[in-house]
Amino acid sequence: MGGDIWATGAQIRAARALLNISARELANKTKLSRGTIQRAELESAQVTASNIARIVETLEALGVIFIPANGEGPGVRLKG
Repeated sequence: MGGDIWATGAQIRAARALLNISARELANKTKLSRGTIQRAELESAQVTASNIARIVETLEALGVIFIPANGEGPGVRLKG
């Protein structure tokens, strides 16, 4: 993503859906708890920026691209 790491909870959920992985699988891959993944997806203030960065970086390594808000809102897609 470059620069600041950011992602909405909806983007994280959509990225998992595109990759067909569960919250538990993402937790294992990021070495975070499943609760942390769930809180990130709910955009809880209890999730640190470094944990969001770890989640985003892992999802990107698995094959998704996070799209910033561009007039139509943020999104996510599979790498082409």
